[in-house]
Amino acid sequence: MALDSTTEKLSKLGIDGDLAASAPNLQKNIHLLSPQQIELAKILLETGQSHLFQHWAEPGVDDEEKKAFFEQVTRLNSSYPGGLASYIKTAKELLADSKAGRNPFDGFTPSVPKGEVLTFGDDNFINFEDAGIREAHKAAFVLVAGGLGERLGYNGIKVALPRETTTGTCFLQHYIESILALQDASCKLTQGKCQAKIPFVIMTSDDTHSRTLQLLEANSYFGMEPTQVKLLKQEKVACLNDNDARLALDPHNKYRIQTKPHGHGDVHSLLYSSGLLNSWHDAGFRWVLFFQDTNGLLFNVSCLHPCLIAIPAALGVSAAKQYHVNSLAVPRKAKEAIGGITRLTHADGRTMVINVEYNQLDPLLRATGHADGDVNCETGYSPFPGNINQLILELGPYIEELTKTGGSIKEFVNPKYKDASKTSFKSSTRLECMMQDYPQTLPPTARVGFTVMDAWLAYAPVKNNPEDAAKVPKGNPYHSATSGEMAIYRANSLILRKVFFSVSLNPFSLEYANLSCFGVSVVLSHLILGFYLHVSQAGVKVADPVVQVFNGQEVEVWPCIAWKPKWALTFANVKKKVGGSCCISQRSTMVIKGRNVFVEDLSLDGALLIDAIDHAEVRIGGSIQNKGWTIENVDYKDTSVPEELRIRGFRINKIEQLEKNYSEPGKFSLKP
Repeated sequence: MALDSTTEKLSKLGIDGDLAASAPNLQKNIHLLSPQQIELAKILLETGQSHLFQHWAEPGVDDEEKKAFFEQVTRLNSSYPGGLASYIKTAKELLADSKAGRNPFDGFTPSVPKGEVLTFGDDNFINFEDAGIREAHKAAFVLVAGGLGERLGYNGIKVALPRETTTGTCFLQHYIESILALQDASCKLTQGKCQAKIPFVIMTSDDTHSRTLQLLEANSYFGMEPTQVKLLKQEKVACLNDNDARLALDPHNKYRIQTKPHGHGDVHSLLYSSGLLNSWHDAGFRWVLFFQDTNGLLFNVSCLHPCLIAIPAALGVSAAKQYHVNSLAVPRKAKEAIGGITRLTHADGRTMVINVEYNQLDPLLRATGHADGDVNCETGYSPFPGNINQLILELGPYIEELTKTGGSIKEFVNPKYKDASKTSFKSSTRLECMMQDYPQTLPPTARVGFTVMDAWLAYAPVKNNPEDAAKVPKGNPYHSATSGEMAIYRANSLILRKVFFSVSLNPFSLEYANLSCFGVSVVLSHLILGFYLHVSQAGVKVADPVVQVFNGQEVEVWPCIAWKPKWALTFANVKKKVGGSCCISQRSTMVIKGRNVFVEDLSLDGALLIDAIDHAEVRIGGSIQNKGWTIENVDYKDTSVPEELRIRGFRINKIEQLEKNYSEPGKFSLKP
């Protein structure tokens, strides 16, 4: 009777005898499954996955594990656009292409796309920066933070790592404080036209979700309203055992499919399926900004990044150029291990502007008539800007595209074959997708561009552990916690060096300025100008760095200068808050925590820490000298030292400092 019942159930669901016979153990246990799960079983059998049930026990044995298997299958099916059938179909196609050695860029000719190259601090930059601040209240921010810090030698979530150890501010805190500062600045510039708070989405994973939430809750969301923050958890995808895309079982559990991360391209499908994009659009938002974790210079006075290179300025570029997609980029040396933003034109007329990985760009150029391949141009850099996986998308066209694709992104597969026959894998593989490959499906009419910033403000991600970083050839970036922190101090020092002031000319000096045009001595006119201008330029003299070695990495050590985003979010903010002639020695440390702190005619040789509430106006100047803080080497193998310090190779020894806290409103002066 039971057999008749099972046969009838299978028949009603369209599972014929041959299909059911391919998995007799499943057929015996079909009574354990709901109708929806039987539908999934049918999909598995139709796509060649009968091996998954080969080792299933008789009914009554391991029944709970069998139910758990289909619970996992349900999750894998629902979390992938198009479900498991689509995943397996795509896998078979991509694995066939991989085995055949097909080049995804066959038929395409590369060329340099159009974009905007910005020079930090010039008038063009400042204009874009101002425009971007005005747009910021219409932007939503998305942080891709699905990874742990294991590759760094750190066992926690990466966003909990200190961005720098002078203040100990973690990456997530810095990002949130920067978004809040941007929100405030945008509302002020638009005279309160912003109706909603800037949304902040964090894509997490099974590995990071609970710990990210715990970090936020333990720190009261670092000042952001909890309703502004949304966590979207990324699911993993099924692993593939062979060229027939047969799903791999977990080697430790025959009732579980082995899974691995799908890649950060999942952020697009998660946003689409969450309904957030339409909610933002209805609320009047226009932009979505994507960035990745552990980018130490991120939001740093408009230097978005080690990886985002300039949120306000780049957002201003997007608005002015009406870009649907704006890829933030950095100057890139030819053959450098970073992808290049490239325009591809197919023989059939198709065009797209996408990232082409460095190991694909050089052979592609050689194959299309560029005999030297990827080479530097007259600027000393490759004409193809370096992709840093940071995007600004216009929301309306973004929703239209994801509606067409269901949120899916072009995928790739990278199997490791046992031998040249390519018939078997060394280990299971899976489909992957990348956030920056979103433009691959866009129509030719889409406006896709890029924004490049000065190299000294650019790319300094934190992703390599000390041992791997120490093996990097001299002159190449370490991409470690050591180099990431030093990049922050370098950027802040150079930003201050860029600050200078010209005293406005009075009518008399303007008249004298023109005297040389009427035959008056040029030298005389310059002398007169000097007299009337008093001091034509003043600024910040920041001492040159010294070179030190930490964890086997040779780095420049600049003064340890750090400030909160609310003090200066843009270069224009810095220029307004630093005046006169200032000088900072190489061994100095300066930390500014306060919105209305002004630095004027300061000579600093030591450590200075200022913390002030928003309604306290503090003016700092004069000569400040003390024993300061020193940087001491740490052995990364010394387990008595906290991980977050070991991976840097140094700790800060706080010997002596001048520290002032202003907790009452009012005007204050600190001029020793």
